[in-house]
Amino acid sequence: MLIAAIFIALLLMICINVPIAVALAMCGVIGLFLTEGADSLVTIALDMYGGSTKFSLIAIPMFVLAGAIMNAGGITDRLINFVTAIIGFIRGGLAMVNIGVSLFFAEISGSAVADVAAMGSILIPQMKKRGYSKEFSAAVTSSSASLAIIIPPSIPMILYAASANTSVEQLFVAGVVPGLLGAAGLMLVAYIFAKRYNFPTEAAFNIPRLKETFIDALPAFILPVVILGGIFGGFVTATEAAGLAVLAAIVVSAWYRNINFAHLRRAMLDGGIQTAVVMLLVAASVLMGGFLTRAQIPQQLAEGILSITTQQWAILLILNVFFLIIGFFLHSAAAIILVIPIVIPLITAAGIDPVHFGLVVTLNLAIGQQTPPVASVLITACSVARANIWEVSKVNIWFVGVLLAVLMLCTYVPSVPMFLVEYFYR
Repeated sequence: MLIAAIFIALLLMICINVPIAVALAMCGVIGLFLTEGADSLVTIALDMYGGSTKFSLIAIPMFVLAGAIMNAGGITDRLINFVTAIIGFIRGGLAMVNIGVSLFFAEISGSAVADVAAMGSILIPQMKKRGYSKEFSAAVTSSSASLAIIIPPSIPMILYAASANTSVEQLFVAGVVPGLLGAAGLMLVAYIFAKRYNFPTEAAFNIPRLKETFIDALPAFILPVVILGGIFGGFVTATEAAGLAVLAAIVVSAWYRNINFAHLRRAMLDGGIQTAVVMLLVAASVLMGGFLTRAQIPQQLAEGILSITTQQWAILLILNVFFLIIGFFLHSAAAIILVIPIVIPLITAAGIDPVHFGLVVTLNLAIGQQTPPVASVLITACSVARANIWEVSKVNIWFVGVLLAVLMLCTYVPSVPMFLVEYFYR
């Protein structure tokens, strides 16, 4: 009865716009006080501090900062020029450039909101100017930005690894193939739209132009080499790679000598706020997690579902539906921090690989970023495009379908995401 009351109180506070971190902390404190008395509250400040100072979490502000430096240093513009030279000649080429640049930017920032804010402010106006509808422009920018939490590095993956006590490096490796499949699927849908609505092509394919833009963008390619090469090669941890990414972004921006300090300052402030929100969520989740663990809710949930079925495919189906639903209402960080500690005992009991499940969770939350009412990434894209969210959603549903297909493939054919993990680590 107390558990139900605590969760109802949590939902009510979220519905009246109490910050999720504050709601989590309040409910956790109330639960601990009612079950164990005031003595259990003596160490809550230390518990919250300890929970939010894990070494792996330091990667979050570092990747956010690297993305900010990259965008302010003119690196993004050079990537756009290079990708345009490669695929701009295809019908609807600018939409594919949008997806291709998001694929690259995803390897730096790890944040879909940062991706859509950076790419959208540059590409959406250009797409509208060339005859693309504002709804299509917002949809393709929003859906491709969600590649940022599938392809390494990924802030939700870092949070999942910290919550599930699993390897963030293995999660990063598992995200590579699904991210590439997602990008290919999004490009296919964009091409179908382009043929149907006769969207324009960019400049004809030109080898000298391709060579020129490649040489100009060459220093920028240092960034994914540093991050992915270091992690895949086993030379650095994800956190160390984040620090190196910042250093590499500074060096490359200095090479180009056109860094916009006003833009950098604004991006760093936004990144600091985003990081603070995430860390406050992590700290607050420690209190709620302590209460749930002592009340043995995760164990009871595992026993309840396993009493219905022990088949892994059925358990994954139940959890997929569950995460798709909560993705409608919670941001990815909040969903991971709130739910993962509860379901991990079920995953362990069912014999499901926690790295595989982490990728499944990440894909679910990538879809959640595109589905109203919360849809943080979609809302950001609509804001940049000045488009109605529901009109954009009518177009975006086809791109969301691609992400859903990748989710089903990775859920029930685990070798797709896991064969690289097996090759590098097992």
